[in-house]
Amino acid sequence: MMIDLRSFSSKLFAYCNVLMLFISCNMGENIDQRRFTDYVDPYIGTGGHGHVFLGANVPYGAVQLGPSNLSDGWDWVSGYHISDSTIIGFAHQHLSGTGIGDLGDVVLLPFTGDVTFRRGEHGHEDSGAYSLFNRDTERVRPGYYAVHLNRFDVDVELTATSRVGFHKYSYKDNEVPKVLINLDAGIGWEGKKEGHLVVENDTVVSGYRYSMGWAKNQKIYFTATFSRPIAGYRLADSTAVKEGNEITARRTYGEFAFAAQDEQDILVKVAISPVSVANAKLNMQAELPGWDFVQVKEAADLAWNKELAKVNIETSDSIAKKVFYTALYHTMIAPSTFSDVNGEYMGSDFKPHKLTSGENYTTFSLWDTYRAAHPLMSIIHRDRVPDMINSMLRIYQEQGKLPVWHLVGNETDCMVGNPGIIVVADAYLKGVGGFDKDLAYEAMKVSAMKDDRGLNWHKQYGYVPYDKEEVESVAKGLEFAIADWCLAQVAKLRGEQEDYAYFIKRSDAYQYYFDKDLQFLRGVDSKGNFRPGVFDPFHSAHLANDYTEGNAWQYTWLVPHDVNGFMGLFGGEDKFITKLDSLFVVEGDLGEHASPDISGLIGQYAHGNEPSHHVIYMYAYAGQPWKVADRVRETLATMYTDKPDGLSGNEDVGQMSAWYVLSSLGFYQVSPAGGPFIFGSPLFDKVTMTIGEGKTLALIAHNNSKENKYIQQVRLNGKPYVQSYIAYEDLMKGGKLEFDMGDKPSDTFGVKMENRPQSVR
Repeated sequence: MMIDLRSFSSKLFAYCNVLMLFISCNMGENIDQRRFTDYVDPYIGTGGHGHVFLGANVPYGAVQLGPSNLSDGWDWVSGYHISDSTIIGFAHQHLSGTGIGDLGDVVLLPFTGDVTFRRGEHGHEDSGAYSLFNRDTERVRPGYYAVHLNRFDVDVELTATSRVGFHKYSYKDNEVPKVLINLDAGIGWEGKKEGHLVVENDTVVSGYRYSMGWAKNQKIYFTATFSRPIAGYRLADSTAVKEGNEITARRTYGEFAFAAQDEQDILVKVAISPVSVANAKLNMQAELPGWDFVQVKEAADLAWNKELAKVNIETSDSIAKKVFYTALYHTMIAPSTFSDVNGEYMGSDFKPHKLTSGENYTTFSLWDTYRAAHPLMSIIHRDRVPDMINSMLRIYQEQGKLPVWHLVGNETDCMVGNPGIIVVADAYLKGVGGFDKDLAYEAMKVSAMKDDRGLNWHKQYGYVPYDKEEVESVAKGLEFAIADWCLAQVAKLRGEQEDYAYFIKRSDAYQYYFDKDLQFLRGVDSKGNFRPGVFDPFHSAHLANDYTEGNAWQYTWLVPHDVNGFMGLFGGEDKFITKLDSLFVVEGDLGEHASPDISGLIGQYAHGNEPSHHVIYMYAYAGQPWKVADRVRETLATMYTDKPDGLSGNEDVGQMSAWYVLSSLGFYQVSPAGGPFIFGSPLFDKVTMTIGEGKTLALIAHNNSKENKYIQQVRLNGKPYVQSYIAYEDLMKGGKLEFDMGDKPSDTFGVKMENRPQSVR
C-alpha cells in the first residue's frame, strides 16, 4: 500500500492540534465538560448599532473571516448587519463594534456564470459581484460560518486559524466553479488604494492590497492556495482614477475557473501577513499545511472553548448564560495578532521589525477598553497582558508616543486623552511582569508631555480651555487628568516624588471645570471664566461642543480617579448622592446634532457609550452600595438581551461586553489603574474562574434571585470580609468569595467610612 507522507503528516499535525486543545480545555479543576461555545450566539450585536463582527476566527487572531454585505454606511462598519440580505464576498479582516469602518480586505466570492464590473452608485465597483442569501441558511458559531449563496447556488463554509482563513465552496454537479478574488472591496471610507495579483502556478495566487482609510497606510499581503488546479483565469484592472497626474486608485480582480466535476467541493486556504507574501506562505505552512476542513473547524471551536471555560457560570437562567458567554466571546476578538510566525511585523514606522519572543498586537481601541476590557484581561488572561504591553511599548519606540487608537500599524489618534498611559499603568500597578518597567515609565512620561491633541494647553493651564481648543475641551481635559493620575501612581510606586507631585496636580484638572452653582462640569476659557450664554446640560453637538459623544449630564461624572475629592466639590455626600440620583431620572432634549453614540439611556445615564460605564459604582464611595445593586441589575436586564439588537450601543472592541462580564460576576474596577474592584450585585449562583498559575476563584452568591439582589455580607475564604470592594491582589490569590444575598438593602454592609472604597492620592 502506498502512503502519501505529505498528506499523512498534515492530518497528523491537525489531529495533534485538536488533541492538545482538547486536553488543555479539560485540565482545569471543576470545569464544565460541555462546550461553552454552544452558549455563544454571534448574532447578538449584529442588529441595532452593535456593529459586531460575524464570521470565523480564533481568540485574538489576525484573521476575522466573514461575509461583507453590499450595503455600506455607519451600521455596516463591521461589514455585516442583520438587516441586510446581500453578500459581496468573504473578507479576511474585520473590525468588531467600532464607530468607524475599515479593513474588509482580500475578498473571495465563489460564483458561477459571468459577472461584469461597472461603477456602482456608492463609487465602488459592485458590478453584480454579489449574491442574495436567506438567513435561515446561515450557520454560525465561534470559529465557523456557513451560508448558501442564492444567486450562484453555492454553499459556503468558513473556518480559520490565527493567520489563515479556510474556505469550503460546494457547487452544483457539472457546473463550472469559479472564484473571484476582489482587491477593490474594502469597508469604510477609503481614499487611495492599490491591489496586485500574481498567479504563481495552477493552484497558488498571491498578492497585496494597499489602502488609505481610517488607517492611513494599510498594507496586507496574502497567498491563496486552491485544492484543485485552476483551469482558466482572467485578471482585470478597472480604469484608474486620476487626480492631476497621480493615480489614486488601482482596483484589481481575479476570476478563476475550475473544471466541472461530479465532486464539486473546492477548498481555498488564504494566509495573510502585514509584512510580505513570503511571510504569508510561512504562516500557512506553520498553521494550516493540510486540507482537513473539519479538523480545523473543530480546532477553532476548541480554541474558543478553552478561553470561554476560564469562566464557568452556574445559573438556571438560560438567557443570561447565552448573553454572558456571547459577551465573553466578544471581548476576545481583539486586540488582534499583528505578527507572523517568524516574529516579523510591520512597525508603526512602516518598517519591518522582528520580535525576540511573544506576539505583536494591533486594534487597540484604548479610549473604550481601558475601562473594563483590559481590567477583565488582567484577571482571566493575565498571561497575555505582557505581550499586549510590549506591543504598546514597541509602538511608543516606533512613533514616539504610546498608542491612542492603533490600527494595523497606524496611529489614528481617534478619541481624546492618553488612554495608552492608563493601560500600561494598570499592568504596572498590578505587578504584571514580562515587560521593561523602566521603558514603560519612560513611555508614559514622554506620552504625557507631548504637545499634541490639546495636551499643550493642559500643561500650560492645568486644564484645556475652550478658547484654545475649540471642541471637546472638557472631555480632553478630563481624560488627560485620568491618565495623569495613573502616571502619578506609578511615579509614587517607583519613588519618583517630583514626578508624582507634578502629575497628581495635573490630575486635579476636573476642579477647574466644576461650576459649584450649577453643579456641572463646564467649558472654561483661558481666564477661568465659564462659557457664556444659556447653559443647557442636556444639549449635545457631535464634534461641536465641549464634550465627546456626550453632554454635561454624562461628562460631569468623569472623575473615576478621585471620587472622594470630586464628592467634596458638591458640598458633601448628601448633595453628591442627590445629584447622582437625578442622573438616572432626568430627561431632556439632546438636540438634533447629538451624537448617535449617546444611547442606552436611563434618565441621562448613557450606558451605550463608555464615559458612563463607571458611574453606577460611584454610589459605593458614598456608602450606598445598595444603589449600585439596583442600577447594575437594571442595566444588566435592560441594556443586554439575546436578540440581534441586544447591545445598547457600539460593542467598541469588547468594552460593552466586558462591562457585562465584570458586572454580572459582581464587581467592577472604577479606579482607572490598579484596582480595587467595587462590589455590585452578582448575577449568577456560582462562578468558577481560572485565573492562571493553577489557581481558581470561586464566586458564590447564596440565596440569589431577581429579588434578592442586595449583598448582606461577604466572606473571603470563610472569613468575614466587611469592605464593599476587593483589591486586585486579593482576587488573584484565588480561593472562595461568598456573597449572602437578600431582598432588602443591608444597613451595615459598605456603609461605614472604613468599609467603603477610597480614592488614592
